[in-house]
Amino acid sequence: MPTESAGSSESTSAPTEEETLLEEYLQLRSLNTGAHGSAYFPIPSKRRTGMMRMILYSSEWRTVAAATATVARGSARSLSSFCYKADLKSTSMGWFYGALAVPAGAYMLQDQQLQAAELERTFIAIKPDGVQRGLISEIISRFEKKGFKLVAIKIMIPSKDFAQKHYHDLKERPFFNGLCDFLSSGPVVAMVWEGEGVIKYGRKLIGATDPQKSEPGTIRGDLAVGVGRNIIHGSDGSETAKDEIALWFTPWELVSYTSNAEKWIYGIN
Repeated sequence: MPTESAGSSESTSAPTEEETLLEEYLQLRSLNTGAHGSAYFPIPSKRRTGMMRMILYSSEWRTVAAATATVARGSARSLSSFCYKADLKSTSMGWFYGALAVPAGAYMLQDQQLQAAELERTFIAIKPDGVQRGLISEIISRFEKKGFKLVAIKIMIPSKDFAQKHYHDLKERPFFNGLCDFLSSGPVVAMVWEGEGVIKYGRKLIGATDPQKSEPGTIRGDLAVGVGRNIIHGSDGSETAKDEIALWFTPWELVSYTSNAEKWIYGIN
């Protein structure tokens, strides 16, 4: 904190908001360091939230915190390169921003992860007939245009055993074997989509199981004719979605991220 020299007749200048915040941070940090050393957030949670929200309003803070969040996700780009490009090396309070970069970055990560946790995820698969007919981009565009976010995708040819696991709830039905044979007959595009109400509305986008009963404008209503070749599968409930996502994808294949379009879709300010 800058002060006048002992021989100066002028009064000490008032501390800036940033200097006051830094001094409070350092005091709280010294009081809250545990036996295992400094914690990621050594500040009490309520005060920490207020501090993080306030400092993240500044452009410099968002630059450093975003860089820290990126580094935390495993990016090869270093925090120092972000600071250099943002010209924080010449900022008088650069050391202040550096002192709290990790807590701020972690706060941003927590915010993004919390937001992702509040949105539903559903499993969608383009069946072999949809793949062979070249409908992959058409189907993906329908979900994207609605405003849903793709968080996992891969193409694979499932085995008969795998198909039986997928359709396990239909194993007593007479068409079970034929259904499993068809799913394992060629490539399948497996996807996980995320969004508000994506399970229920995803089913509306898909349409009725029988394309003949699907409304015009739905995927099956527009692109399929017979029930045996209805081109797409979608989870019918939250528990089914969890089970199907866990069957088709490992946890590290699911990507959590914030789309730039979300503020225009959900009104996030």
